[in-house]
Amino acid sequence: MPGDQLQVLNALDVAKTQWYHFTAIVIAGMGFFTDAYDLFCISLVTKLLGRIYYHVPGSKVPGTLPPNVSAAVNGVAFCGTLTGQLFFGWLGDKLGRKKVYGMTLMIMILCSVASGLSFGHKPKSVMATLCFFRFWLGFGIGGDYPLSATIMSEYANKKTRGAFIAAVFAMQGFGIMAGGIFAIIISAVFEAKFPAPTYAEDALRSTVPQADFVWRIILMFGALPAAMTFYSRSKMPETARYTALVAKDAKQAASDMARVLQVEIEAEKGIVEYISNDKSKSYSLFSKEFMKRHGLHLLGTASTWFLLDIAFYSSNLFQKDIFSAIGWIPPAQTMSAIQEVFKIARAQTLIALCSTMPGYWFTVAFIDVIGRFAIQLMGFFFMTVFMFALAIPYDHWTHKENRIGFVVMYSLTFFFANFGPNVTTFVVPAEIFPARFRSTCHGISAASGKLGAIVGAFGFLYLAQSPDKNKTSAGYPPGIGVKNSLIMLGVVSFLGILFTFLVPEAKGKSLEEISGENGDNHENTNNGNRTVPIV
Repeated sequence: MPGDQLQVLNALDVAKTQWYHFTAIVIAGMGFFTDAYDLFCISLVTKLLGRIYYHVPGSKVPGTLPPNVSAAVNGVAFCGTLTGQLFFGWLGDKLGRKKVYGMTLMIMILCSVASGLSFGHKPKSVMATLCFFRFWLGFGIGGDYPLSATIMSEYANKKTRGAFIAAVFAMQGFGIMAGGIFAIIISAVFEAKFPAPTYAEDALRSTVPQADFVWRIILMFGALPAAMTFYSRSKMPETARYTALVAKDAKQAASDMARVLQVEIEAEKGIVEYISNDKSKSYSLFSKEFMKRHGLHLLGTASTWFLLDIAFYSSNLFQKDIFSAIGWIPPAQTMSAIQEVFKIARAQTLIALCSTMPGYWFTVAFIDVIGRFAIQLMGFFFMTVFMFALAIPYDHWTHKENRIGFVVMYSLTFFFANFGPNVTTFVVPAEIFPARFRSTCHGISAASGKLGAIVGAFGFLYLAQSPDKNKTSAGYPPGIGVKNSLIMLGVVSFLGILFTFLVPEAKGKSLEEISGENGDNHENTNNGNRTVPIV
């Protein structure tokens, strides 16, 4: 039966865009809304945590988190995310997408609330419990990456599959923006209710006792959108591709999708048995046959995601430091603690609104038109260009009259990260691997990305410090400065261009055609997956 495809899978591939597609996007996308909110909201409150728990009496500048504490608070969720991506990616292939999907959301809900309830009055106890709960929050978030991408790719039709998966990921933009907007609202309410002088006017009174509630409320709010979609996730049927190709239950797959698509679908046990008994497709993960067919693809998806996240997360998490360095956010001593939260949140919300959000949705609009490969290559190229354009004349951008230009260039870097590899690195691993490895391979690729995020989150803290030890932040050794850090990020982006050539194009093909599960011989599938044709 070479070349045959199960009717249920063909029905999914050729189905017109229907209401269930949008339902799946919202259900999976709200998970990513929560993911982005929870991962990025910490950058809105780290300055506040420093003022509350690390105030130094008599100091001319507000308290800041010590380097090791700041690195832990910013990076511990990424460590949990990396672990969760590997674990839940593997579990999604073993137990099924649906069975694991609810677990991740419940972990996220509980740990979002627990993060805001971090107990203790001494700095060490508060930071330790905050880091503990944020690790497990990241663990739940990590599971959402491979499961949401895999579920959406296996539900979608082949014509608009890229846009649907990208739309799920694009919900991150709303999450980042919602975090900023909510922080603006909370800080404005508290500032109106509990006004305080600037740090320069009165160091002690500039941080009102009620400021301790601000960061807790901001962190806990992340549980709300996740809780709103928990019931809907529990009602989603298992994907037909997992049920038919992994669980080998053609009857159940046909029944589930007939109900979803509202058409009659025949249960084709014969084709399922043929695929199951085909020895050429029974290879295991990381076997010689797997490496021969998909090894370079996995290297491509993992390496590009790793390189992208070094640049993306180091820039995104430390926007507030870059804006402070060029004067877009006033010096900390000229603001009260709550005013500082407001101005950091405002700056990050503007960046999200003007560059992050448009970039995501440009990808949604064009990914099935010009393809994943072209968008990823273009994105890395312009990230490289703008990183160097920011870095080489960096002194020029620090002058007051040029600061708006710096912000515009910085925003364009984010625009092309999102209208580029930040979305495509999420989409492609959900399309190019066989169903029985799809969630695992996506988890491996995503974990590689989070390893890059950890490098960015931890490394940029130190690298961006001034080479002059008298100008470094308290507790930090001299670094290489913002200029040289941006040059390094430009080099990282250029490497992303090179590794993109290992990633195959999946536009317009069925998942089985790409991965070789439709009964075609190995030679045909391998050639069909080349990124660049061999002449």
